[in-house]
Amino acid sequence: MEELDVTKLPRNLEAEQALIGALLANNKAYEKVSEFLRTEHFSDPIHQKVFDVIARLIQKGHVADVITLKNYFEQEGTLNEVGGIAYLIKLADAASPLTNIEYYAQFIYDLYLRRELIATGYDIAAEAMSEKLDESVSAQIENAERRLFNIAEHGDGQRGLQDFGMVLKSAGEMIEKAYQRESKLSGLPTGLTDLDYRLGGLNNSDLLILAGRPAMGKTALAINIAYNVATYMQHSAEEGILDAKDKGVAVFSLEMSAEQIAARILSNIADIPGHKLRTGSIDAGEFGRIAGAVSTYQNLPLYIDDTPGVTVGTIRTRARRLKRSQGLGLIIIDYIQLISGSGSRKSEGNRVQEMTEISRELKVLAKELNIPVIALSQLNRGVEARDDKRPQMADLRESGSIEQDADIVMFVFRENYYIHNAEPKRTAGETDEHFEKRCVDWQNRDKETANLGEVIVGKHRHGSTGTVKLFWNGELTSFGNLGREGYIPEQRG
Repeated sequence: MEELDVTKLPRNLEAEQALIGALLANNKAYEKVSEFLRTEHFSDPIHQKVFDVIARLIQKGHVADVITLKNYFEQEGTLNEVGGIAYLIKLADAASPLTNIEYYAQFIYDLYLRRELIATGYDIAAEAMSEKLDESVSAQIENAERRLFNIAEHGDGQRGLQDFGMVLKSAGEMIEKAYQRESKLSGLPTGLTDLDYRLGGLNNSDLLILAGRPAMGKTALAINIAYNVATYMQHSAEEGILDAKDKGVAVFSLEMSAEQIAARILSNIADIPGHKLRTGSIDAGEFGRIAGAVSTYQNLPLYIDDTPGVTVGTIRTRARRLKRSQGLGLIIIDYIQLISGSGSRKSEGNRVQEMTEISRELKVLAKELNIPVIALSQLNRGVEARDDKRPQMADLRESGSIEQDADIVMFVFRENYYIHNAEPKRTAGETDEHFEKRCVDWQNRDKETANLGEVIVGKHRHGSTGTVKLFWNGELTSFGNLGREGYIPEQRG
């Protein structure tokens, strides 16, 4: 293929000059365009340099005009590179009193996107013609879709080096949002107060692993969080607190069907045990509550994909489409061991290597979409062999690099599961009195732990680890707040 002629790409130098001139005439106008307009959006390298200095001066509270720009470039020794004082004066004169800076900024940005789209299309065509032996066609399609999604979302998938001042400003805005929220959380609230206290909510670009042995309640907790977050998103969007593009929870359920998940949520909303819904043994009042719940929550921004054996590539593609079309702020995957490998030669036949690739791709997905991703994980049977069956970080280490890739690792644990299934049996030669005492002790312990669940935070990249206690409702198969006044989660680390 012929090389791309950059001189023929869409651009408008007069619009760039007019916008810079408008900024020099009125520094306050910068606030109208600073949300989306960046240095790289200008096509002319001189305009890129001038706009960058104007932005720096204004952000530091200084005046940006021809004199301050001249002094800045002189001190830097680059005045001639931007055309000298004559070109700075020309830029200042390029704006008229009627210049609509927002219109010009959007025009410049749109031209930038068109240039990116043309360049991306050219690269995609070149890669498709290259016939690389080490890259499958599906991988090329996935890469093409990723690049197009990045243009649609941000205009540029490669962020590159970022000025610390801009990053610091973004961090400050995130902290300010947390301060202004009643919940004082930097991330999405799970609806479980003590867990939010521990995690600070579910934060963008984080990969959270929720692990546990079978029957501990991993899926139940994930469904609780999905419903609670979706409800929060719906209310926040209605009140104008949350952008529509951030509203949406995607659940990729590789084990349970979409109908089973919906039934669990209905069970919780209507406060009716799941077994009654499955058998249809409900009365008229309960049916009315179910009908009311269906009517009230049918527009909840919750999306369920129950396709079995999907790959991370498939999850990424469907998540991108959902974010682009409906909005997306959280992904939950149940569970990571059921995800199919990419089939790459590197990991073929090696499940541990496949799990390493999958966990790394999930972390990349969280960063790419800039949303939290919760992935459920099974634990090995080594837990069952210990007297204390509380999971530990070591129980994850046979699952590739999950521990290393995750920002947060949580373990779901219900001690009552083991206590309830360990009913005392009379031993040889044991007296009635001793056996009865053991039975009473077991019954008391069974009762004490019946409604207790634990989330053990074993790794927390942004804070401390520790244990959070939750209320477990076995009939509804759900977790909730424990409700102990003044309870503060146990801290460790």
